[in-house]
Amino acid sequence: MGDASSAGGISAGGAAPRGSALRRWGPFTAILLALALFVGLVVRGGGESVAVDDTVPESGLMADLANVELPNGVLPFEVAEARGEVGDIDWGLRCDLETGRLRLPLSPPPSCFAPFEGDNGGATSTGVTADTIKVVVYTPQLNDPLLSFIYAQIGNDDTPQKVFDTYVGFNEIMARYYETYGRTVELIKYEATGSSADAVAAAADAETIARDIQPFAVLGGPNLTGAFAETLAANQVLCISCAPGQTAEWFEERGPYVWDIGKNIDQNIQMTAEYVTKRLAGGNAVYGGPEVVDQPRVFGRVFLEGLNASQEPSERFRALLREGGVEFAEEAAYADPVSLGGTAREIMARFKAAGVTTILFAGDPLAPQALTQAATEQDYYPEWVITGSALTDTTIFGRTYDQAQWEHAFGPSNLFARVSPTVAGAGYLYRWYFGGAEPPAQQSALILPNLQLLYGVLQGAGTDLSPEMFRRVIFASEIIPGSVIAPQISWGERGIWPGVDYAGLDDQTEVWWDPTAAGEDEIGVDGTGMWTYADGGRRYLPGQWPDSPPALFGDDGNPVALYEQLPEGITLPQYEPLPR
Repeated sequence: MGDASSAGGISAGGAAPRGSALRRWGPFTAILLALALFVGLVVRGGGESVAVDDTVPESGLMADLANVELPNGVLPFEVAEARGEVGDIDWGLRCDLETGRLRLPLSPPPSCFAPFEGDNGGATSTGVTADTIKVVVYTPQLNDPLLSFIYAQIGNDDTPQKVFDTYVGFNEIMARYYETYGRTVELIKYEATGSSADAVAAAADAETIARDIQPFAVLGGPNLTGAFAETLAANQVLCISCAPGQTAEWFEERGPYVWDIGKNIDQNIQMTAEYVTKRLAGGNAVYGGPEVVDQPRVFGRVFLEGLNASQEPSERFRALLREGGVEFAEEAAYADPVSLGGTAREIMARFKAAGVTTILFAGDPLAPQALTQAATEQDYYPEWVITGSALTDTTIFGRTYDQAQWEHAFGPSNLFARVSPTVAGAGYLYRWYFGGAEPPAQQSALILPNLQLLYGVLQGAGTDLSPEMFRRVIFASEIIPGSVIAPQISWGERGIWPGVDYAGLDDQTEVWWDPTAAGEDEIGVDGTGMWTYADGGRRYLPGQWPDSPPALFGDDGNPVALYEQLPEGITLPQYEPLPR
């Protein structure tokens, strides 16, 4: 997210994938079309006296900003202000001196850092010279059979070159505004030699990158095998969003080299179990269809097998549910979504016969097509509970499911309430800077966060850039607070998750499917049927899910499918872009 499975013969127009080629479809982290995370890191610690593994347990502990130790060359506006030095520094046109934030239409905008002058020390790490920071942008293979199959379902026409061109555009924006201490981020395109599930090709690609290109960092990776990230880490090359979802232990073993923006597997399991045991256990299936509605909930589970090399995460999930009084009356695992064409009817028949009122779904975003169709054919309309599986909570895929079934779908989502792209978001930022030009790739909302994370840490790392300093800075950075249109983001040991956290997103929201809502999906296509965010998109951290039944569908007093304007209390600063 390595296995040795290979692609098999899938094409956008016809032949189905074979065997185990799709066994790791579940996470789909690398094509989350709606994950527009706005990362603005502000260093809150560091310096030579701080050990690499030291972390800040909570944000806001560095109250004595005037005396905080910082890496060489680093001076955030907040620290300069505390020291009474703001007026002594020429902050340049990129900084709003009234707020101490960069003049970017982001919410919240990143802090200003003092422009660096002098000798940055030259080479400090592989891929870092006095003038450049070499960064590889991994793009999928042209006509990757697996991605082509997925894209064909949702009308996505992104190509590797469009993806890279979008990175280049956002990189220009970041370079104009962020401080990089005399160095320029040099993007290098690397196109995969195998499909997204080909572990052998992924490992070979990582070896080639590490040996021949020798970058400081890699952005992106094959989203169906962990071999790429594992090989980069073994070669001590840092990467961001380069692997599918893995356990917390997996990330810790590969620190400080592998970083993610979404949740890891353990975190998602913990949050889903909390939601089910607090919100649903012991209640009636009030959101089900005929025959099951208002019956005491009986739980079943459909899940994609082989998401990890071990079945331990699945066993931990069962154990957490059992502690909350939930047992499964029926379970069904599947190997890939295409195989469900022959087994979905049998699965739904078993669930119906077992009296299952409520199905927890944990798998890829294509499988519900076959499952919901099979359920309707059998006149069986259970509650469908999504469990944080990537892309099942996007409108673009929700519209491909049987709507008679999906009108009973709800559950926890790692995404956040959507805002019209005319008022905020990755595309908005791109158009603002480039005079109205659209980003080349439809998945621009995924591309921007990778660069924001990179540049945010570069600002905090100063002149002495290395993977170890990268970890020190990101672990000592403030917690990025969430809102109804953005998640809370943090890394390190913050008391939010057990152990050391190498994944960013902390919270969740509750959603339900409205088959009558009309509007644009995540790539701007108008249609009917949309995920609706309960209570305006209110978000919950671990331990915060209410211990009470949900109020969804007709019971939701503040439903939001899409904010046409920014929510009350959230503003987006308006600036003119710097001249190009």
